[in-house]
Amino acid sequence: MTSDGRQEFAENAELGDIRELKGKKRPKTRPAIVLNEHIVEIVSDSGEGAQRCGQSLAAIAARSGNGIWTVEIIPAEIQPPHRSIAGASGNRVRIASQPVTNGGDEADLVVALNEQVLLSRLHAGEIKPGAIILIESMWQFDPNPEIATAYASVCAKIRAEGYRLYEIPMEAECQKYVHDPRRGKNMFVLGMLCAIYSFDTDMAQAQVRFTFAKKDQKVIDANIELLDAGRNWADDNLDLKYEISSHPVSAKQVVMNGNAALALGVVASGMEVCSMYPITPATSASHYLSDIFEKVGCVVHQAEDEISACTFAIGASYAGKCAVTITSGPGLSLKQEAIGLAVMAEIPLVVINVQRGGPSTGLPTKVEQGDLMASIFGGHGDAPKVVMAVSSIEDCFYSAITARKIAETFNTVVIVLSDAGLATAQQPFARPVFNADWLAPPVNQSAVPEDAKPYDWDERTGIATRFVPGQPNGMHCLTGLAHDRDSHVAYDPEINEEGLLQRSRKLAAFQTTLRLEPVYGGDDGDLLLIGWGSTRGAIEEAVANLRAQGHKVSSLHLKYLQPMASGIDAVMDRFDKVMTIENNWNDPPDDPLITKANRRYSSLANLLRSRWLVDIDCWGKARGQPLKPASIMQAALTKLEKP
Repeated sequence: MTSDGRQEFAENAELGDIRELKGKKRPKTRPAIVLNEHIVEIVSDSGEGAQRCGQSLAAIAARSGNGIWTVEIIPAEIQPPHRSIAGASGNRVRIASQPVTNGGDEADLVVALNEQVLLSRLHAGEIKPGAIILIESMWQFDPNPEIATAYASVCAKIRAEGYRLYEIPMEAECQKYVHDPRRGKNMFVLGMLCAIYSFDTDMAQAQVRFTFAKKDQKVIDANIELLDAGRNWADDNLDLKYEISSHPVSAKQVVMNGNAALALGVVASGMEVCSMYPITPATSASHYLSDIFEKVGCVVHQAEDEISACTFAIGASYAGKCAVTITSGPGLSLKQEAIGLAVMAEIPLVVINVQRGGPSTGLPTKVEQGDLMASIFGGHGDAPKVVMAVSSIEDCFYSAITARKIAETFNTVVIVLSDAGLATAQQPFARPVFNADWLAPPVNQSAVPEDAKPYDWDERTGIATRFVPGQPNGMHCLTGLAHDRDSHVAYDPEINEEGLLQRSRKLAAFQTTLRLEPVYGGDDGDLLLIGWGSTRGAIEEAVANLRAQGHKVSSLHLKYLQPMASGIDAVMDRFDKVMTIENNWNDPPDDPLITKANRRYSSLANLLRSRWLVDIDCWGKARGQPLKPASIMQAALTKLEKP
């Protein structure tokens, strides 16, 4: 979808302070308070459409010229019990006057379809003190006294804690238009939010038509009717009216989530085969490919398990072009032996790993950066491969293209690390303009020179010319065993050592092509924060806020984790203190059992400490939630205060 501009919104005004609705109608015509940004959450039981409501709101905001970032709220169970704290499902939408790169801090406004899912967000610390809460009021009349009592108790509690609570008869209002409000309440909520945030009616209706474009016209009409009903009800009954200032967008943009961007990047790269086995949160990337890949002459293969998916992709790559396999943490573990085969046989392969919380089944729908060490060191023996991490939705698209190029240039495995946060987040970015250089070159079918060898490693780069099946004079026996330059199985110590040396030399050759990302903030100072992957937006927002307060704090974000670009040590030397920021486990230093001798550091901190022998600190969380700018700011301030 494109975002080409916006309509004019209402003017400034003051906000009333009505805490409850008693059936009194408010005047429709009232000015709006202009905001720089607001964070909105819509939460419900699974299946009530809160995620679709949030996605639609984000799309409308993006079309209006606002910066947006979404975070899906996904329960761990496929069908959790209704009205349960663990079953909260929905979406967070950060809407801003400028581009945003993360989900922000606590929510300013929450729409909850029952009090239990609201409690889930309160317990998680995701709602700002004093925030506005719009709650479905039908539960106060529930025939089950336990439910009615629970609802009343929660409402009393959150009022007492200072939240601005509005009880809204969503069910009763929706029943005026549809028989089953559960299948339409989300559009009524969308209409209310469009009224509250002054979004254009025609634009909102166009988004609903787009959302339900594959449905019958009666379905589209019913949902537009619900949208309009929600808008009218909010105009008549709520004293909430905001406008988030925005800027017209002249260039064409796309709005999508990270998994869709990865999938489109796979298509743009010229990779023609994706082999996968379904696993949360990576599955939607392959589902997206399944919808579009065959239209461009490509294949998505769903294997019987993760091992088969990886070996199928290796076989496809061996046949001539690089293939991709998409997975998450547990799948990466299962693929490790096959990845070792690709490294040993020097077959190009792209592995996309959409990380989730672990270990074991862990937190399948939650975010974590826990797979870095497994990606670099997970195989047995020395199996060097390139490991890179994406840091934004746009970066997901271009990284898939880059990964294919690296894999085929160096005949190696490239692991691309995304995560559950990026997988489901939405962000607008400039519509890519196709470049023929993205595509893989034609398969070489020319005759192999008579004296050429399958592993005739270049002494400077370690790269051997790739033989493709079908090339005249190119027949040889491919093996995962230790082999010589002729691909003959060989256990001779010198031959084994030569193979290890050349495969490692390729990484060194690739490392010489890398350029370090520029430091964000000042080039020197009191504290340097180093991160990787999806934490970039939150880290840089925290740094910008800290520098605005006068603190000499900067950040460095790493795209390539194996190998790393040269110059990191020189950057670290220019700062008094260095600390990594990561969304994975590290022992808290104030734990009574933790000392310098036994503290376990986060993944990147371990890598940097061992590489440069520098006393690098670390801070991070592994709570299954994206890191927040405010939390990073507090961690940095604490570090600055320490002697």
